[in-house]
Formats: sequence, C-alpha cells, structure tokens
Amino acid sequence: MRKLWLIFAQTVTISLAVAFVVATIRPEWLGDLPWPAASRPEPAAPGAAVPPAANSFREAAKRALPSVVHIFTSQKVRAPRHPLADDPLFKHFFGDEGELDDPRKSGLGSGVIVSPDGYVLTNYHVVEGADQIEIALDNGRTHKAQPVGGDPETDLAVLKLLPGKDGAQAFPAIDLGRMEDVGVGDVALAIGNPFGVGQTVTMGIISALGRSHLGINTFENFIQTDAAINPGNSGGALVNVNGRLIGINTAIYSRSGGSLGIGFAIPISTVRSVMDEIIRTGSVTRGWIGVEAQEITEELAESFNLPDTDGALIAGVQRGSPADKGGVKPGDVLLAVAGQPVKDPQAMLNLIAALKPGETVAFTFRRQKTPVQLPIRIGKRPPLRRDGRE
Repeated sequence: MRKLWLIFAQTVTISLAVAFVVATIRPEWLGDLPWPAASRPEPAAPGAAVPPAANSFREAAKRALPSVVHIFTSQKVRAPRHPLADDPLFKHFFGDEGELDDPRKSGLGSGVIVSPDGYVLTNYHVVEGADQIEIALDNGRTHKAQPVGGDPETDLAVLKLLPGKDGAQAFPAIDLGRMEDVGVGDVALAIGNPFGVGQTVTMGIISALGRSHLGINTFENFIQTDAAINPGNSGGALVNVNGRLIGINTAIYSRSGGSLGIGFAIPISTVRSVMDEIIRTGSVTRGWIGVEAQEITEELAESFNLPDTDGALIAGVQRGSPADKGGVKPGDVLLAVAGQPVKDPQAMLNLIAALKPGETVAFTFRRQKTPVQLPIRIGKRPPLRRDGRE
C-alpha cells in the first residue's frame, strides 16, 4: 500500500511539473483545456476601457496633467555700445547699432494653473527679468501671460494668463493638497517639461520633509523626493497619488546637471501663503529687525562660555535698524521670539519674517550669561540681499 501511495504522489508531482513547464513555454497547447469557473478570464467587450493595474497612477496623472503648462520666456539683452556706433562710415556699411545688436535671451520652464481664471504658479527664476512670456497648455493652445508678482526669497512667482482670441475661458486648475497629508514614504509624481522635450511624468517617493540649510533660497523648508527632476522641470508640479498639488519643483542636487534622485520642491504650505499674498498685494511683506546672525558651533559655545549651542549669535546690528533702536548688541544670543524658541539662525529668520511690520514683540536674549528681554518694533524686510543679513 505504501509503495502504491509513493508511486501516486510521484506521478502527481511529475504531472504538475510538466503542466507548469508547458503552461510557461507553450501555453497555446493548453488552449482547449477547460478552465475552472472561478478562474476563467472573461474576454473584454470591444472598445471597453481596461481597468488600470493596482500599481498604476494613470488617474493621478490624468487629473494633474491638464493643469501643468510649459513656460517660454525671452529677454532683451543690452549689449555694450560699439565704440564706432556713431561713425557715419560704420553706419553706412553696418547700419545702426540697434539693427545689428538686438540679441534676446530665451528660457523655458514649467508652471501650474492654480485657478480657473488663469493664475499660474511657477519659480521666480524661471521668469526673472523676462519681458515676454508665452505659456503652452497641455491641449496645445498658447497664451500670452503677464507677471502678477514674485518672491525671490522663496523662488515663487505668479503669472496671469491672458484670454485668447476666443475671449475669456475657464482654465483647468489643479486641486491643492494639504501638507498635513504628506509623509515620508508617500508616492509622489513630478510633472514638467524637462529639457524642453514635452510634458513628462516621473514617479518616486517623498524622501524627507523640512529640508533647509541648503543655500538655495533665503527661506527653505523643502520636500525632498527621488522622483526624477531635470532642467526644465522648474516650476512644475509635485503631486500625490490623488493628483493634488503638494509642491512646486524647484531644484536638484547634481554634479552633472542631470537627476541623481535628490530633488527639492517648495511645499504646498509655503506655496499657499506666498501665492495668496502675491495675488492680493503683488508682493510678500515680511518682518525685519536688521541683524546679522551666526550659527553657534561647539567651538563658539566654548569660547563664549555658553551652556549649549541653541540660539542665534548676533554677529552684527545694522545702524538705525529696529534691533539697534531696541538695544540689541553684537555678542547677544537670541533665544526666543515672542516666546517661541530659536534653535538656529534659520529658525530666527523664519520667526521674524512671520511677524507683522509695525507691531512690538518681546525678544529674549542671553547677554553675558544673563537673560535679557527687549521689546522691538518690527520693521519691513527690504528687498532681497544676499549678504546674510536679516
């Protein structure tokens, strides 16, 4: 009996192995075999839509793609005036200098339509200095656009699409997401126009949140993603699996100019606040006190006899600034702004920028080991300066 059972088991095993090999290499040989009712595939009706696979993001791309646009800019470049430009003989042979030297600098990037009436969000560096802006929609139509305003310190700008020849129309606006719903490990899609090849979607995950101290912008709070971002993607959309905007692609980390899987996007929380203020007033107003701050290293903490490295060391105070009038001195260590702790100069910058010009706020300092609280009347932050001053 045992011998018969072993023969049966071996026969079944060999038969299954043969069936598996045949099904893999020559499945047509099994075409006439009956299928179990539960696993029999139903043929698709002619013209019926095939449902997407479980790991497909086609619906997210379908929702977001119409809202992502291509931005083409041009800017007149003023060449140095030729020393012989006014010479009659020179003009006779070469014409006026204006006819000879009228070079234009062109550029391209991406943008996102954020409202049906035609507001477009992009990076400030995409449209900086441009005197002509043309936007190509996903449907192939092109529109002229005019700048509404920009914020170089977050690298954001808002444009307004001008109606086409057929008059006013509703533009396909993207749905805005919420930063509270974004987490490390979430799938993200980057949409833009890399290298000018056309609308492109790449996929990755959210690698990190709150990236700063990168030296890209004055105010940094980036989303880091490994979705491929390349030149021309600037100003394009970073969306979630529902096709909602969660960031504006703005920079890559690269030594070669190509994508290395480290891209940065401005988060939707920053995008919303900056965009709303630009649309409302044309610019962004921030608080300012006029100090130059330095990060406290272990060596500085030891030399100044500080208990820790928290805070921002005041390295300089601008004469006549709110800080100067409030009694701030070089060597003070800023510990808190309006009761909110200051961890480093970047945190100080963000806290002060969020204050309204004209209001008086309590600043807490450490001066020669003694806590000092000074009321300071907040001023208006001047236009961008790249010398490290706040």
